[in-house]
Amino acid sequence: MAQDGGGHAGRSVPDAWSLPAAYLDLAAELARSEDRHLLDLATGVLVAQQSMEPAVAAESLRRLAARAGVPVRDLAADLVSGACGVPIEASEASDGSLAASRARLEAVTAAEVSRDLGDVTRTLLRALQPLGVQGLLVWRRTASDCLRLAASAGFTPLDRARWSQIPPQWQALPQRALAEAEPIWLPHGVGDAGELPGPALEAARAVLPLRHEGISCGVVLVAWREPRAMNRELRLQVSGVLDVLARVLGSVRHLTDPGGTLPVLASTLDLLAEPAITLRKAREEAADGSPVLFVEHMNAAAQRRGSGVPRPVGRPLAHVLPQVADDLTALVAEAYRHQAVQRAPRLPVAKQPGTVPLLNVRVLPVSAERCAVLWHAEGRDHSFSVLNRAGRLGSLAAFEDDRARGVTQWSEQVAPLLGLPADAEPFPLERLADLVVPEDKSDLIRMLDALTSRLEGVSGMLRFPRPDGGVRHVRLIADPLLTHGTLTGLTGFFQDASAQYQTEVALAATFDRLGSVQAQADLRHRLALQLQQAIVPEQPGLDALPGLRVAARYRPAAEEYRVGGDWYDVLALPDGRVLIAVGDVAGHGIDAATGMVALKNALRGLSCSGSEPGDVMRSLNEAALRTTGRPTATTVCAFFDPVEQTLQWTSAGHLPPLLLRDGRARLLESAPNLLLGAVPGTRYQESLVNLRGGDLLLLCTDGLIERRRSSLDDALAMLARALEGLNRADDLETGADMLLAAARGDTDDDASLVLIRVQSGPQSST
Repeated sequence: MAQDGGGHAGRSVPDAWSLPAAYLDLAAELARSEDRHLLDLATGVLVAQQSMEPAVAAESLRRLAARAGVPVRDLAADLVSGACGVPIEASEASDGSLAASRARLEAVTAAEVSRDLGDVTRTLLRALQPLGVQGLLVWRRTASDCLRLAASAGFTPLDRARWSQIPPQWQALPQRALAEAEPIWLPHGVGDAGELPGPALEAARAVLPLRHEGISCGVVLVAWREPRAMNRELRLQVSGVLDVLARVLGSVRHLTDPGGTLPVLASTLDLLAEPAITLRKAREEAADGSPVLFVEHMNAAAQRRGSGVPRPVGRPLAHVLPQVADDLTALVAEAYRHQAVQRAPRLPVAKQPGTVPLLNVRVLPVSAERCAVLWHAEGRDHSFSVLNRAGRLGSLAAFEDDRARGVTQWSEQVAPLLGLPADAEPFPLERLADLVVPEDKSDLIRMLDALTSRLEGVSGMLRFPRPDGGVRHVRLIADPLLTHGTLTGLTGFFQDASAQYQTEVALAATFDRLGSVQAQADLRHRLALQLQQAIVPEQPGLDALPGLRVAARYRPAAEEYRVGGDWYDVLALPDGRVLIAVGDVAGHGIDAATGMVALKNALRGLSCSGSEPGDVMRSLNEAALRTTGRPTATTVCAFFDPVEQTLQWTSAGHLPPLLLRDGRARLLESAPNLLLGAVPGTRYQESLVNLRGGDLLLLCTDGLIERRRSSLDDALAMLARALEGLNRADDLETGADMLLAAARGDTDDDASLVLIRVQSGPQSST
C-alpha cells in the first residue's frame, strides 16, 4: 500500500487549506443566516432534480448564484417558487429582472449539468420563449474564420442544412457580426429570405457575437415569431442569458480537436476529491525550448490549492501554481517527449519554507496540445476538538491517544468506520494491526514508527475487511503531540476513502482508454496522410496538354493530425477541352481524405461526359449529398477550350482564380454559388473569360494564404503581388516553387495550387 509521509511536525498549515476548518467555517456561516430554512428548501429542490448529495447541492446553489450575478437568497426563492408554483418574496426587484434571473439560472444550471452544446441550446430556448423567441442557431468559429453550425433549436432541418457553414467570403450578417464584434438587432426582420433564416421575413431577429475570455468563439442567431420592439431591457435580458452560451461554447472548443477528449476528461476530473487540472500548450515555445502552458480546466480541489488568482482558467500556469510552475513544466515536457505518463513523488523537488508541495504528481499527454495533471495535497489540522466537531458534520472521524494518561478518545464516527459496534471501547492506534488486512500491517507499522520514533506526521491508506467480504479503504492522517519536545500523544482522523479510491481506479481505466484512443487516432492520421499523398502526388504529364503549360504543387499540413481534403486535377478530356480543378473538403483526418477521393473521382467521370461546368457541378453536388459522411467542399471546376482560347468555369464557394496579364494580376470574379454538399437541387452559374497567349492563371486552396490575423482580402492582395513578382522568363516549375515559398498561411493547413500559362495562338482540336 502506498502512503505519504512528510516531516511536517510543528509546521504551520494555512487555515484556508485545512479541510476541517473549511467545514467549520461553512457550518458557522449557515448557522448565522436568517434564511436557513429557505436555503435548505432550495438545496432539497436541487437534490431532487439533479440527484445530488446535499452537501454538493448546497455548494452548487452558491456557485450558481455567483455565476448568475444575483444574491443566493434571491435564486433560492426563485428555485423554490419554480418547484412548488407558489411565488416567494425574494427581494425588491422588478418583474423583468426577476424573469431575467430565472432565465439565467436555468441556463447556468444547464451548463453545469450538461456539456452537450445541443442540450444547453435547447434549454436556452425554453428560457427565452417567454420573451417570444422561437429559435436559436449557434455557429462555431473555425481557425479559418469560417462559421460552422454547432447547435440549433427551433429551426427546421432544411434551415440547418442551408446554414450549416458560412465561409468568410460570404458577406452574410453572421460573418459581419463576427468581424465587427458587435450585435445586430433587427426588430422588423430582413428584406430577403437569403439574408437570414426565420419563421417570416418580418419576424424580429438578432445576430450576436459570442466571446469567451476575450476571444471570439462564434455567433448566435436569435429568431422571434413576429416583429418585436427591442428596448434596452429586452436586449440586456437576451444578452445576459446568451453570455452563458458563450462560456459553454468557449469551454467546448476542444470538440473540434482530434478525439474531442476534454468533456469526458473534465467531467471525470471533477469527480475527484484530489486536485486535477488540464493544461494546454501554446503554439510558440519559450526561449529555452520549453512549452508555454495555460490552465484549461481545474476541478474544485485544484482551485482551492491554487494561488487564488481570479478566474484561473485561461491563465498561464505560472500565475495559477507559481511555486511549482518550473518543475511542472519540465515534467510536462518529458511527458510529450516520451509520449507516456510521467510521475514525480514531489514538486517542488527541493523543500521550500512555506510551500505546500504537490505529492504523487502524474502527467498524461492526452493530445498534441493537451495534458492532464493529477496530484495529492498535504495538509493537516492538529486539534482534536476541531476534528471532533468536523466529524459531526459527517465527513471525518477524529481520534486522540493521550499517552501520558493512557486514555484514547474517538468521535462517534470512528467505530462504524473501522467495522466495530457503535459502543466499542476506544483503543490506541497500535491495535489497528488486529483489524487491517494482513497485507497492510507493514504499512501501519511504518506509519507508527514515523509518528513515535521520528516524530513526523503521516498520511496513508489502510484496508479494513467488510462483513460482505469486501474491503473499506480508510485514510489515516495523524500527527504526534509534543510537550517540550517529548511525545505525549497522537492525534488525527480517519476518512472513508472508498468512493475516492474507486473513482481513481475508474480514472486510471479512463486514462488507459484515452491512451488507446490516442493510439488509434495516431494510426488514423498516418493512414489519412498516406492516402492523401497517394491520391494527390506531383501529377505527371502536365506538359502534354493542348494549348497550355501547367505546373502544380501540393503542400501537406504541418502536423499529421491536420491532414485535410485539399486536391487539384488537370486532365485532357475526350472532346479536346482541358479540365482544371481545385477543391477543399471540410474537416481533417481520414474522413476528409476519403471524401476528397470520392469527389475527385466523381468530378473526373462527370467531366468526360461533355457537359458544361455548371451541369457538372450540379451533378457533383448531388454525388456529395449521397456519399457516405456527406462531405461538404468548396471547388472550382474550369474547362479550357484550346481552339477558342476561352476559360469557362463555375465556383462552389471557393477562392476565385487569379489572372496575370501584362504584368497586372486581377481576380476573376465568380457567381456566389453554394458549396458542395449543402443543399440538394442547387444550380451553379457559370463565368467565361477570353484568354491570350502569355496569360498566367493561378488556382489555389485557402490553406495557401489564410492567416489568423489577416482578412481574406489582404491575403488575396498579398497573393496577387507574389504573382506579379514572377519573372516572365522563369519556367512554370520555378514560378510554382516561388509562389509556394512566398504565400505561406499560418493555420498549418494543407494547400494546393495550379499555375497555368496559355500558349500563343489557337490550338487545333484533337
